[in-house]
Amino acid sequence: MNKLTVNQQAEEKLRKGLFLLEKKDFPHLSLTNQCVEVRNAAGKFLGTAYLSAQNKGIGWLISHERITADAAFFRGLFAQAKDRRSAYRQAAHTSAYRLFNQDGDGFGGFTVDLYNDFALFSWYNEFVYAIKEEILTAFRDVFPEVAGAYEKIRFKGLAYESAHVYGAEAPDTFIVLENGVRYQVFLNDGLMTGIFLDQHDVRASLVDGLAAGKSLLNLFSYTAAFSAAAAMGGARQTVSVDLAKRSRELSEAHFRANGLALDQHQFVVMEAFDYFRYAKRHHLQYDVIVLDPPSFARNKKQTFSVAKDYHRLIREALEILSPQGLLIVSTNAANLSKSKFKEEIEKGFAGLGHRYLAEYGLPADFVYNKKDRSSNYLKVFTIKVDK
Repeated sequence: MNKLTVNQQAEEKLRKGLFLLEKKDFPHLSLTNQCVEVRNAAGKFLGTAYLSAQNKGIGWLISHERITADAAFFRGLFAQAKDRRSAYRQAAHTSAYRLFNQDGDGFGGFTVDLYNDFALFSWYNEFVYAIKEEILTAFRDVFPEVAGAYEKIRFKGLAYESAHVYGAEAPDTFIVLENGVRYQVFLNDGLMTGIFLDQHDVRASLVDGLAAGKSLLNLFSYTAAFSAAAAMGGARQTVSVDLAKRSRELSEAHFRANGLALDQHQFVVMEAFDYFRYAKRHHLQYDVIVLDPPSFARNKKQTFSVAKDYHRLIREALEILSPQGLLIVSTNAANLSKSKFKEEIEKGFAGLGHRYLAEYGLPADFVYNKKDRSSNYLKVFTIKVDK
């Protein structure tokens, strides 16, 4: 096994419990896609890591001990992960949740989600993809009840994004439960599945009646899962807006799965800022507005960055929010701290009175590294606006 010498800055990060290896700490690194022994400048052993570039970082520390990333090692990790999620296994009203969450469960670079009887592996770099057979063998030993599995390729270099990897094959689309609500999902069609599982708790607040008797506008709605949750929680009207043409078909599927009539639920294919202008022209107002944009987006007219432009969304939303209305503001930008996100939110309010009613991070099944702030990437606030 090759040895990797780290500088003092990287050593301090590892000792603090931050396991991601960052490119800035290794400007001249030539090793890749392999396990290495990590040592400090004095030659002291710090742990076992692997090197492989992904969308963040160039590798992960996987143990402070000398270990081999084989099936036996992964069996131990999966057994611990399974035990942590015993409450989800026993839940009668939820059948889709995360089984293994990167460094939160002891190994950065891949995740595993459960959709009814099917597992979905997401590989984030070449190294974990190269050892996937050891990972799959261990998983099947620990989770024999899982009928079959699929994979998503979330790094560049392969000619496909999605595939069946073992066991039974799932239907092209099927229904899962979350908080008693039915959602249509798909496991072998590009990188998406029809629902973002990390928003369990936020959708639960809507199912529990946060929007009961109210009108709700859901921007950047994807498949309108927030809207379906709100409708099941008694919302009298929902409008779901997304730029993707396919969003309408996928959104309607959630509503039909729950036996919801569509006459009070509208699906609009439009860019969010264009919809703000449309709503103002037509004097529309909403009691609850959900803002869950991508971290960064670009179209022919403009670019949008959560870190720089979220305040614009807030300001526009306030113009079409009913008096004493609610905003649900969300971001999954790992590089944006909670304090910086709140600064951007406050910039949008520009002194207008408001109260933070609830705050959400990742749900319990998305176990994260509590010593690494960026590991708990999800930041959501429910805000009551005094106007």
